[in-house]
Amino acid sequence: MKSQHLLLMVSLVCTSAWANEDISKVNGRISAEAGQSYGALDTVNGSIEIGAGAQTKSVETVNGSIQIGERARTGGVSTVNGAITLGQKVVVSGGLETVNGSILVERGSQISGGVETVNGSIGLVETELGKGIETVNGDITVGVGSHVHGGIEVTKPNFSLSFKPSRKPRVVIGPNAVVDGQLQFEREVSLYVHRTARIGAVSGATARSFDSDVAPKD
Repeated sequence: MKSQHLLLMVSLVCTSAWANEDISKVNGRISAEAGQSYGALDTVNGSIEIGAGAQTKSVETVNGSIQIGERARTGGVSTVNGAITLGQKVVVSGGLETVNGSILVERGSQISGGVETVNGSIGLVETELGKGIETVNGDITVGVGSHVHGGIEVTKPNFSLSFKPSRKPRVVIGPNAVVDGQLQFEREVSLYVHRTARIGAVSGATARSFDSDVAPKD
């Protein structure tokens, strides 16, 4: 009987230790099970999926999307070619970054860092963002009830990084959203700000006010 208890204890200790180890791959998908704890997750060619309530350190891939379930907790999240999607009430200790892909954060999530893309849209819904938002060619929606503690910057295209045809990004600050910092635009954008939103100083664009739930079309 004692030996059985000892084996069970050893098994539990080993499981706990393995669960907190890093997972690193070159080719292949990584899946973090719901409610489990992990170290850093890293792959080159493959997507990463994190289940609801899981805890991880940094999450990185090069060619692949990253999907994070509700109430999960992670370190910084980054990919090069792929989208980043966060469910509700996710906590990220760091930022979200992609080059070619969109970023979507659902309501109740908290991001301590910033959000950055080159070619990809950014959407926040009732999200607390500790720093700012930066993009080159992506549309930005700071959705209802979101709070961006930094600013917003849309930079000029660098053609050594982006080969997409030039287009005018669309920036929407939704109902009851707050952007504490400056809104700086180095290129032409369409900027819509809901009348209940609060923003910092704007340079490089003229804000158009709207009252409806959804911003007008360009």
